[in-house]
Amino acid sequence: MAGLVLFERQGAVALLTLNRPEKRNALNLALWGELEAHLGAIEALGEELGVVVLRANGPVFCAGNDLKERGAKPPRANYQSSIVRRLAELPQPVVVAVQGGCFTGGLELALAGDIILAGEGASFADTHGKFALVPIWGMSQRLPRRVGEWKAREMSFTGLPVSGAEAARIGLANHCVPDAELAARTLQIAEAIAGQSRHSVLAYKRLYRAQADLPLEAGLAYEIVNTAGVGPDFAQRVGGQFG
Repeated sequence: MAGLVLFERQGAVALLTLNRPEKRNALNLALWGELEAHLGAIEALGEELGVVVLRANGPVFCAGNDLKERGAKPPRANYQSSIVRRLAELPQPVVVAVQGGCFTGGLELALAGDIILAGEGASFADTHGKFALVPIWGMSQRLPRRVGEWKAREMSFTGLPVSGAEAARIGLANHCVPDAELAARTLQIAEAIAGQSRHSVLAYKRLYRAQADLPLEAGLAYEIVNTAGVGPDFAQRVGGQFG
């Protein structure tokens, strides 16, 4: 029996696939448990992996939290939010491919990514207000950092959907591509990242995360003090350019 989250490795690219299409990939506790286990496997592989792709089977990326499990007791406090944070804090860049609906908890999961690609048929929405809910998985923090405070307020206050094209325009998605090209474009970007020096890319992610909310001068100083310097593959890569 296939799992609720599939893990596949293609060289230095790790592929995580939400696999509950008959329920629009709604996030139940069993799915969260499988996702957490796969994150542990990715962390154990370390620098063997250069990038992680999060995608979904079926026409919908994720309909959000499985409300039929409302009231079910998770294994520990802040269970889902800790897994979203763990995804966001992977040392590798995380690329998210969104097709169809990406709603509320699904959007919070996608916002853990470093790069989001949207199909033209994608639809993003924060529908906490529709169900008398308030976020605890990061929406109020990650969404405004992605699209700006005022657009985030509009999305959260109204619950109205944002199309794939609009998501790219406001910075929620990095790219909007035809639905039929989403999978190929996602792998193209993932392979481009994996082809870069692991030393550089992982160091970049650490720097971007640490400096995200620093004033410019403090950020510049942080970069100087905390740079990872020249990587062990420098000579090989430079030699390859001129060999």
